[in-house]
Parts: sequence; structure tokens; C-alpha cells
Amino acid sequence: MPNRLSEATSPYLLQHAENPVEWWPWGEEAFAEARRRDVPVLVSVGYAACHWCHVMAHESFEDEATAARMNAHFVNVKVDREERPDVDAVYMEATQAMTGQGGWPMTVFATPEGAPFYCGTYFPRDHFQRLLEGVATAWRDKRPELLDQGKRVVDALGAPRTLPSAPPPSADQLDLAVHALVRDYDSAEGGFGDAPKFPPSMLLSFLTAQDERIRPVPAAGASGGGPGSPGEASPARLMATGTALAMARGGLYDQLGGGFARYSVDRAWVVPHFEKMLYDNALLLRAYLRMGRRPTPPGAGTSETATRALLLRVAEETADWMLRDLRTPEGGFASALDADSEGEEGTYYVWTPAQLREVLDADDAAFAAAVFEVTEEGTFERGASVLRLPVPPADTWRFQRVREALLAARAERVAPARDDKVVAAWNGLAIAGLAEAGALLERPDLVEAARDAAELLLTVHLRDGRLVRTSRDGRAGNSAGVLEDYADVAEGLLALHGVTGDPRYAHGAGRLLDAVLEHFGDGEGGFFDTADDAEKLFSRPQDPTDNATPSGRSAAASALVTHAALTGSQRHRTAAEGALAPVALLAEKAARFAGWGLAAGEAALSGPRAVAVVGDPGDPRTEELVRTVLTWAPLGTALSRGDGLDDGGVPLLRDRTRVGGAPTAYVCEGFVCKLPVTSPEELRAQLLSRTP
Repeated sequence: MPNRLSEATSPYLLQHAENPVEWWPWGEEAFAEARRRDVPVLVSVGYAACHWCHVMAHESFEDEATAARMNAHFVNVKVDREERPDVDAVYMEATQAMTGQGGWPMTVFATPEGAPFYCGTYFPRDHFQRLLEGVATAWRDKRPELLDQGKRVVDALGAPRTLPSAPPPSADQLDLAVHALVRDYDSAEGGFGDAPKFPPSMLLSFLTAQDERIRPVPAAGASGGGPGSPGEASPARLMATGTALAMARGGLYDQLGGGFARYSVDRAWVVPHFEKMLYDNALLLRAYLRMGRRPTPPGAGTSETATRALLLRVAEETADWMLRDLRTPEGGFASALDADSEGEEGTYYVWTPAQLREVLDADDAAFAAAVFEVTEEGTFERGASVLRLPVPPADTWRFQRVREALLAARAERVAPARDDKVVAAWNGLAIAGLAEAGALLERPDLVEAARDAAELLLTVHLRDGRLVRTSRDGRAGNSAGVLEDYADVAEGLLALHGVTGDPRYAHGAGRLLDAVLEHFGDGEGGFFDTADDAEKLFSRPQDPTDNATPSGRSAAASALVTHAALTGSQRHRTAAEGALAPVALLAEKAARFAGWGLAAGEAALSGPRAVAVVGDPGDPRTEELVRTVLTWAPLGTALSRGDGLDDGGVPLLRDRTRVGGAPTAYVCEGFVCKLPVTSPEELRAQLLSRTP
């Protein structure tokens, strides 16, 4: 018999719709029922691609005896953390405060008023059953103690928290962040810290921007000069490139189908946790594209040329994977692919030598085993190996033929389940990456995919100027957008406007950022993660640190910097600088958790810079000017393009005309513009110069 989750739009909630547990969706009705029954609330938080969420579901939520205990003693509420990041955030903070750690599935016992008094994560069935009985007994016999515990948690976490006011990070502070990252950098394997290792996508963007600031023109060779000279790779570049290459050559990257897994369970990027998330890949697409965007200089060694080729190949393959495996019929992008298939993690992706021989002839199977390091011992479970590509083979034609055969054979396997809800924020990140990749790689299909996703967000997710966080099958969900939704969608629309010249996207971004200023401000120059008219929880989340995705505050700062450059709005520029205040504090002490904020700090430092390109769309000369901007402009540069006849209401395009009838570019800083130029060479020189 289906429970109350059967009408949900969340695939995660729908996974639990047939459980014997009498689940409630998050809402006042569930807490009213707890008050009526005089029982605690059990809040279970997870997401569709979460491996250990599946394990706990199979062990406990599908077990009749466990469900009977849950139903008898609690009102049970199931929450999709991706649909309700605000609920997840406040209870995760409580879980971390009580236990010193967090993760999913998250298990929270709360009063009928929502105050958490006992928290944890995954519990094996026997332990969970004892816990259920223990909490029920305590609620009956020691309720005042539990209520007091809940009150103390709410008081502590609900207290006003303000960060010291500070200016945005200076160049010196951004440089200190690089020095701090050097201390955590794994020079042997790439990445930061020890296992498990997560792809540091936002740090890659920051490190690349920092390298371009201190060493703006790449030069051949790697010797001579000081750390800021063109001839020597900076520490930022060394860390970014070392990490990007290690991830791309290892098991974290899908060597057959493209795209990155969630994280590596080991230090050397050999065995991943196999779930593949839209947000990781959207961020990594843009990071790899940015790292490989500038051509290798004349006289560069073969290794530099090969590195750039690999970076761009990974970017393009990641974009192709997003279109192939995540694109929805409505034009958006699904949230994730599960780690499991056929009830086991990784089965879809790993290979044994025998499986290679089933697909390929003996010679090609031996070739594939050597190239992808597939051994009889294996690197995963039961003698299977995760494919890696430490050294690309010299015979590229044979490699491509073998790779395509293996990919086709893999497609016949049972594929991991797909969480096909569309999350606004993550689609915004995808739009930005795909738009820029389409322009730089001369792939119009990628730009069109970005357009389709943008249209879905603007038609389905936007209601009376306010965003809805999720949709599924073209139907909007009920969860209000949070700060990251507004900011990341604005980021994507601004990038798409720069590539296409469609003024609707620039205006759409502006309206979203105006809503940010109106509804999310904290009165101290920063932002809350939820709007002032959102559902009131026991605390209003406000986290300045970046985690798996940019924090709402960092994302807002990034989009505001670009929008201010595009429009000349001092109001938005001031808001961006206020949002960046925590970055100056985090730069030296917690740089690993401020990657997007640090990148936004670099963008603010280099601007406000904006470039207007006017010329006929489709004219190769116009497109070459646009690609020149995307190749050489510093991070945070606002790009706008038009035909020189109608500015579309975009301030940067006002009164911009063609010189001599040729496509023309205007490079501006603070709306003080340099002389217009018509050649890519002149434009490149202006972009690398800081003097208006």
C-alpha cells in the first residue's frame, strides 16, 4: 500500500513510497500529527543517488519489524536534501554539533515543534531498532530532559550570528590563500588532503584565475624568472594542473563515457564512489575549459601541448556526457546518476580481463587491459578494475575504436538509476559551462542545450519573479528557491547572454539578483540562504563556506560582480563586495572551503571589466572576437554582444557601433572604455592590459 510519498515529485521520496513505514513529506501537517499523537518526529534526510541511503532503506525502512517500531513511536518524515537544502542545512548543523560529524542518510529525532534532541547518520538495522526503542522510552520517562536538550540546541543554533565586517579580499590575501593551499596540497597524487578525496572544482577555478593575474601571458618553457614571470609556472598553476591531470587520468573520471564520479575513496584517485552529480560535472566542465582555454605559446614543449589537449578533451567529453546521460525531455538536466546498479555499487563501470575478452578479440583485449590497467587482481571488488588512463596510447585510432566498442558493450548493462528532478541552481551552473564550452569549442549544439535549459528555468521554475527550486517532467515542485538557486541561475544567464547576445538573459539575471538584494539580505552586508518570506525553521541558515557546491553567498558575489560590470550598477557592486567579506577571513585559515568565494574575489579584483562585441551574428569575424574574449579575459569579465543597431536595453551595448563596418570590440573598466578594436590581436592586447 503506497504511503503519503506517492504524490511527491522527488525521485528520492518516491523510492520510499512503497515502504511499510508510514512516511510523511516535510510540512506542518506532519508536526501537527506529532502534537496530536504526543510523539517525537523522526526526520530522515537523504538523496536519490546516496549509496548508504539505499543501504539503510533496504535494511530498515523496508523491514516490517523496524517499520512497526517507527510507526508506533514516531511521526516519520522523509526529506530530499536536494529539494529542501534549508531543512538539510539546519539539521546537519545540529547533527555536526552533537556528533562532531555529518553525512547522509541523516537521522534526526525532534520534538513536535521541530527542535532536534538526538542526531546521527547511518545506523545498521539492529542498532537502529535499539535506538528507536531507547528514544521512545526516554520520551515517555525522561521527556523534560529531551525537551531541554532540544531547547538548548535551538537556542545555540538559532542565535544571531554575524561575521566581522571586512572589505573584499585584497591581492595579498588572495595570495595568502594560495600559500595556505600549498600546505594541504598532495604533490605526489594531486588534490588536497588525504582520502577520501573530492574533486576541488572551485579551487581549480580560483587557482587558474590567480595564476592568470600574476602571470597573465603564458610563455614557452618552465625555467627562469621569479614566481610571477611568464617563464615559470606559479604554485597556483602547478597545483591546479597537477590535480586536474591526476583526476582525469584516474578512476574518478569515466574513461569510456566521460564525466566525473562524486569522490575517490583513496588518495590516488583509483576507486571512486560511483555516483555522478550534475553539480560536480558542471563545475568541472568550466574549470577544465578555463584551464585549457589559452593556446600554448610558440616554442612550448610537447608536454604543455599534450596537457592542454587533455584538459580540453575532458571538458568536451564531460559536456557530451551531460547531454547524453542527464538531459531531460524538457531540456533541463537531471540531478544525478546513482552509484548502484543491479543492487551493487560500481557494477556498471568496472571490468575484468575476462569481460574485455567477451567484447574484444584477444589482441585488442590485451591492448585495452594494458591501456586501462585492468588486471587479474583488480582494483575494486571481486577482481574487477576501475578503468584508468595514466598514459594515452600512441595508437590513437586503435584506442578510439576499442573505447567505442567497450562503451557500446557497457550500454547493454543495467544502467544506474537517474534522479531526474531538475534543480535550478545546478542547471544554472550547467548553463554557464555549456554556453562557454559551446563558444570556445565551436560546438553550437552545446550552446543550444544551454538555451533549452535556460528556457525551462524561465518558464517552469519562475513564478511572479520568484524561483521554484525543482521540477520534474516539466512540473514545478513546491519548494521555494534558496539563495544558491537565484545566484547560480543568474550566473548561467549572464554567461549565456555573453555567448548569444540575447538581452532576455541579461535582464532575467538582473531581476533574479534584484530579488536577492530584496529578500535575502541580512542587514549586515551579507545574505541568508533563505528568503525573508520563506518557511521559518528553528534557525535561518547562513553558511559562507563552499562545500560540494558554491555557497549561496559566494555564488551571489560572483554573479553580482559580473552583473555590476555589465550594467555599471554601483548598488550591485557594493552588494558583491559585502558578500565577499568572509572570504578575506577564510583565505588563510580555511581556503579549501572558500574556492568559489576566492574565485569571486579574483574576479572583483580584476574589474569591473566588461567587453561589448558588435557585429553580425554568424559572421566569422564576430565569432572570433567573442572567442578571443572568452580565451583571454580575466575571470569576472562581463561579455555582451549585439548587432550594433539595437542595444536591447543592455547598458554596455548602448551607443556601440561598428568601426568601418567591421565587427568591433569595446573593452571597458568602470565604463571607461579603451579605443574600439576590430582585430583579435588588438583585442587580446587590451584584455591583458590593465590601463583604460
